[in-house]
This record gives sequence, C-alpha cells and structure tokens, in this order.
Amino acid sequence: MTAREDILSRIRAALQDSPQAPQIPRDYRAASDLDTDALIELLVDRLVDYKAQVAVVPETEVPARIASLLDGARSFVVPEGFDAGWLAATGSGSGRRVDSPAAPLSVAELDGIDAVVTGSAVAVAETGTIILDGSANQGRRAISLVPDHHICVVKAADITGILPEALGRIDGTRPITMISGPSATSDIELERVEGVHGPRRLDVIIAR
Repeated sequence: MTAREDILSRIRAALQDSPQAPQIPRDYRAASDLDTDALIELLVDRLVDYKAQVAVVPETEVPARIASLLDGARSFVVPEGFDAGWLAATGSGSGRRVDSPAAPLSVAELDGIDAVVTGSAVAVAETGTIILDGSANQGRRAISLVPDHHICVVKAADITGILPEALGRIDGTRPITMISGPSATSDIELERVEGVHGPRRLDVIIAR
C-alpha cells in the first residue's frame, strides 16, 4: 500500500466512524430530465463556446478520430489503462509513450511530448465540464496538464445533465480534475491567454 492509499483508507475509516450528521434539507436539483441526444447537444454547445474542438462519433470510429487528431504529432502519451483498441489506428511507430504508476514519466519528459490522450470519468452538459478522477484510463493529473494538446474521449453514457448528478457518480476522495475547455486566463484588460495552467488545445471525442 502506498502512502497515498494509506492516508485515503484512514480518511474513509474516520468518515465511517464519525457520528451521523444531522439531515439538512436539500432543495436543489439532483438530476436532469434530458435524454441522451439533448445531453450531447448541450455538452457540445458548451464545449464549443469554451473554444474546444468536439466530434461526436460512433464508438467504432474513435480509433480513426484519435489517429486523425494525432496526425503531425511527434509523440503522445497515454495512461497505462487506456483502451488499447482505441489506439489501433495510430500504429506502433507513432511516438506513443505510456505513463504508469510503476514507470511515471518525469515533468521534463511530459513537457517534451506533443499530446496526451485520455478517457474521462463523467461529464456535465450544463457547464460543459469534463471530470477526470485518476482512474486507469485517465492516469495521473500531470499527464493531462503538461502536454500542450489534450485529446479526451467521453462516452455518451457518462454525460450527466448537472453537477450534483455527476458528483454522485464519482468517489470524492480521488484526485479530481475538472476541465471546461482549453486552459485560458485573462488579465485586467481582458486579454485572453491560453495554455497557462494546462493544455492550450482541447479536442473532445464523444463516443456514442
């Protein structure tokens, strides 16, 4: 057991042993009534508004779409648990690097890599937010923040309408990263600068 896993297990044990908190009325919405098509349409609208590039494709076309987006990239990194079938069209000599807990790439190595390809835990259509939780198909936070181009696959079944619905699907003790478009910030004169806190280019593939 790693130090992180030990700390998290202690936190979970403490939460289980703590006295029951008083029930507080929660009148906010906990779920959305949008169907799958409406959720996809809303998520695409929000992501495009944030200047992300979005493609909605059948799951069988995900490999070709990833390969197309990586065209011209000298190298890219994937987490160890990423679906190998989705990389079938990239070829073995494509500059692919694999990041794993046993063999993590250094920050310097990640900084020299053109792109990262990950899955996602859940997405929120209303806010255009994609949530990563460090699961095997997403990897550790550093690989999604250091390379300049992030290609993220979102399964249609993982799209929720609103944030409370999304939070109910993930473990809050995991390392959560919330992504709403490419990294961007503005100064006092509202000059937009991209790529300051993460990838300046975000491509989202929604797999139906």
